[in-house]
Amino acid sequence: MSKKHAFETRMSHAGRAGTHAHGFVNPAVHRGSTVLFENCEARRDGAAKRYEQFMTYGTQGGPTHYALEDVIAEIEGGARATIVGTGLAAVMVPLLAYLKSGDHCLMPDSVYGPARNLANTLMKGWGIETEFYDPAIDEAGMAALIKPNTKVVYTESPGSHTFELQDIPAIARAAHARGAKVLMDNTWGIHTFMPFQHGVDVSIQALTKYVSGHSDILLGSVCVNSEEDWQIVRSTASLLGQFASPDDVYLALRGVRTMPLRLKHQFASSLEVARWFEAQPQVLRVLHPGLPSHPQHALFARDFTGGCSLFGVVFQPRYSIEDVFKFINALEFFGIGASWGGYESLALPTTGFVTRTAGTGDFGGPMARIHIGLEDVGDLCADLAQGLTKMG
Repeated sequence: MSKKHAFETRMSHAGRAGTHAHGFVNPAVHRGSTVLFENCEARRDGAAKRYEQFMTYGTQGGPTHYALEDVIAEIEGGARATIVGTGLAAVMVPLLAYLKSGDHCLMPDSVYGPARNLANTLMKGWGIETEFYDPAIDEAGMAALIKPNTKVVYTESPGSHTFELQDIPAIARAAHARGAKVLMDNTWGIHTFMPFQHGVDVSIQALTKYVSGHSDILLGSVCVNSEEDWQIVRSTASLLGQFASPDDVYLALRGVRTMPLRLKHQFASSLEVARWFEAQPQVLRVLHPGLPSHPQHALFARDFTGGCSLFGVVFQPRYSIEDVFKFINALEFFGIGASWGGYESLALPTTGFVTRTAGTGDFGGPMARIHIGLEDVGDLCADLAQGLTKMG
């Protein structure tokens, strides 16, 4: 299978034996802890293969894990990927792989809340300093923030609550010129933003989202594009005891086969709903990178080939957060819950639930985050319309 083949074709065939191999279509679920060897010499020699897809012990994975590793590397355009138990674990592993006591880390002010909590608690306790920066920073601004002890520049584009896009190539140039690694949470941009083509060293995915597609598993991945980074990331994941259930990995493999169709359909639906929101008098603005009205839409057009189905809505300042609660509580087809990327639509209030420390938190009115599932757009808009009438 070649890179010239379409994404849909590659996702149907990556990570499995092939169309002319005897056996079931899907890779089997391999569960196990103990791995047996033919003799002591084979076990000893196996230690040299610890960075390869070679079974040494259950925590290092098996054939089911290897299949998903190959699929994620295919999606991200990287060389190797490791699978971990959650999206937050995928954030933690590379941060701890590249940072030690006395180091400095830069994070966007729009960063995923649990990543901020990790920086402000465990990392701080281990003597790692984290500084939060304006996600809309340019190359010169980033260069000015980098210190001699800055080892990691963390990025998330767009932010998963307020949807600021980042100029990743410019940030990467500034970081690499000063010897820092660029880490990126690329969950929103899965498949549509190719991280290693834009200077990213380590790409993070919450496979809980679109790869799963059904809101019933927790998984994460860390993908790299060099052997040096692979050894650093893989060894850290092993040292931390990171492991993913093979049953969840199997479900992710099953989900990824239909992801290209779901992703394309849900992105198109999200644009329809976002445009509908823009026309409503209760709405101040819509934070969807795919809309021309988005402040960094030019970056989206330059760097992305599509998008996903998560965006934000800013309501007129005359409304309160309690009014937003009334709107969301009245919705029939939108669940009130965290995560996104599943087949179902979701809505959450944002104002009051997002921490900002770099002066980037004023959006002009109370906010909500909307995820568009596979439901009919007409039904969703009708539901949203009746919800808006409850705002007062």
